[in-house]
Amino acid sequence: MALHPAVAQFIASLPPPPPGPLDPAAMRAADASHVPPLEKRLPVDSVADRVLATRSGDIRVRIYTPTAVQRHPVLVYFHGGAFFLGSLDTHDHVARELANATQCAVVSVDYRLAPEHVFPAGLNDCYAVVQWIAEHGRDAEQGIGWDGQTLAVAGDSSGGNYAAAVAAKAHDDGLRCITHQVLFYPSLDLDFDVERYESLKTNAVGYGLETALLKPFNAFYLASGADPADPLVSPIKRRDLQGLPPAFIVTAEHDPLRDEAEAYGQKLARAGVPVTVRRYESAGHGFVQHFSWLPEFHGVFAETAAFLRGAGR
Repeated sequence: MALHPAVAQFIASLPPPPPGPLDPAAMRAADASHVPPLEKRLPVDSVADRVLATRSGDIRVRIYTPTAVQRHPVLVYFHGGAFFLGSLDTHDHVARELANATQCAVVSVDYRLAPEHVFPAGLNDCYAVVQWIAEHGRDAEQGIGWDGQTLAVAGDSSGGNYAAAVAAKAHDDGLRCITHQVLFYPSLDLDFDVERYESLKTNAVGYGLETALLKPFNAFYLASGADPADPLVSPIKRRDLQGLPPAFIVTAEHDPLRDEAEAYGQKLARAGVPVTVRRYESAGHGFVQHFSWLPEFHGVFAETAAFLRGAGR
């Protein structure tokens, strides 16, 4: 299918990128300028910022609680942004949608960004929040009302990379609390080779995220010490995927990263991991963050909720 007309119209309206190297500070400021004011955001029963004292240090999180009941399943959410962009605010609307749709308490993680923080700072932050929930999430005083049963990890793009890596790291460490992984158009192979995945060629130009930008975007993370051959950096490189949590992988038809995400789903299935791969036709990379208000795409939240209810271990 052709790219959704609303998406195509938006892409056509974008100015050309400024010349010269990417400027993280300027790009972050541009992202922040598009965050809607609080009164225009989707209502959630309660939203609270907290600082968790974790094994990786103090980490700021934002907790979205969908109802006033004391115990909830928990979904830990890692925002996207090529490891150097994104924030609690730029993805606040995604977390709100997820909380209301899934009826999970969503814990959005303000992990440290490259290039200011070298690998594995951001990954360690994400993992440490999961560890904290496993240890303290049910505590009457300092906990977050975790029901002790469902604990999902989720992320979009580079956040999907972190979700897959955290699920694998927890498995290897014997931390078996993660029950589900939700990967929205994840970036899973940072060992860049345009010949490895057909979508890097067929979706190279004109769909928002362009193949030529992948190397400079990922360069901030790789230059911070992340080795693309490391399965914690490129989760698709992991040899043994047996025993990982059930996965829901969402891809976009017109995304350069589509094929690597779908290939990862195939590897999980071959390893005996329950996996659902859902390709959204007419969508491009980033649609959950930028275009999930469109009726054709908004169902991604209901599908995520159905996966969390239906996938067992």
